[in-house]
Amino acid sequence: MDNNNNQPKPQNQLSLELNPQTTKVSYSNLAIISHSRSEFIIDFAATLPGLPKALIGDRIIMTPEHAKRLMNALFDNISKYEAQNGVIDLTGGKGPQPGTTFNLNDFGPLGGGNKS
Repeated sequence: MDNNNNQPKPQNQLSLELNPQTTKVSYSNLAIISHSRSEFIIDFAATLPGLPKALIGDRIIMTPEHAKRLMNALFDNISKYEAQNGVIDLTGGKGPQPGTTFNLNDFGPLGGGNKS
């Protein structure tokens, strides 16, 4: 008897489809983030050698709750990536530079609010 067919589906399961004909793919090596009380705005841009300006390719606007969910998801995925591949070097191979790098493990879980 196959028990997999009898397992209940998680309630929050979301089915996604990636359609190559309609899905937009963008490259970004720069993100500018601003916010108001009710929304976060993330402009994804690409800086390319020889171009005087960064070109904004996409603007994503989200609620503060969804921005925090994105932050937590990025934190989780970067932690898993670094566990498998080593710490991501933000210095460009120049060694530690004050204020330019951090280790995600130094911050602990980011799900809670201000704990003072």
